[in-house]
Amino acid sequence: MPRLQIRADHAMAARAAARFIAECARSAVSERGKCFVAFSGGNTPRAMLGALVAEDLPWRDLHIFQVDERAAPHGHGDRNLTQLQDTLLGKTPLSADALHGMPVTEEDLEAAADRYAQDLAATMGSPVVFDLVHLGLGDDGHTASLIPGDAALQISDRDVAVSKEYRGYRRMTLTFPLLDRARQRLWLVTGAGKAAMLARLRTGDKNIPAGRVRAEDSVIFTDQVTADQHDFRRTIC
Repeated sequence: MPRLQIRADHAMAARAAARFIAECARSAVSERGKCFVAFSGGNTPRAMLGALVAEDLPWRDLHIFQVDERAAPHGHGDRNLTQLQDTLLGKTPLSADALHGMPVTEEDLEAAADRYAQDLAATMGSPVVFDLVHLGLGDDGHTASLIPGDAALQISDRDVAVSKEYRGYRRMTLTFPLLDRARQRLWLVTGAGKAAMLARLRTGDKNIPAGRVRAEDSVIFTDQVTADQHDFRRTIC
């Protein structure tokens, strides 16, 4: 079962998650000289990314990848990459070359997914192992862009895949095998509307995509409102 960290509200959970990322990054650079992180998108991590700017990270030894991305034009407000660029570039010493965006504007998304997998391997070696992967949780139990009922859920021999159209966009996503190989998985899940799915995630319910992600070496940051829905306080690990 993933470890659960409860904070008073979303802002405090986001700051705690940012501190956890910074600690993991410093440890990775100390032990291996580089740190490789993948971030999910959406509204929930905005405060976490903002808090990360103020943390003491080894930015020049950091490579950031995407967990998933919508097939939308460059600079589009729905692109997860746009959020990462606006938040981190120019506000930290992170180099633009160290922010590896998914190539979702290409016509052949399957071929583009293969090239992103090649970029991962060229940067990290093979097999690809992230130091940390940040994940979110949808109200339908999806994580990354691993969507209920999608064929990508069954992929076991590729690190990057393309989903069906979901809420207006096709998406590129890291797959379960790659998420499971990460040294650490950090979940940021806040809001009462996520409580039911959070309960299923914590018990490893494999009927939702999030419940199929490896639970070992995983930590969930949540807020009190979410925790109160299922009295998670009794089961903190």
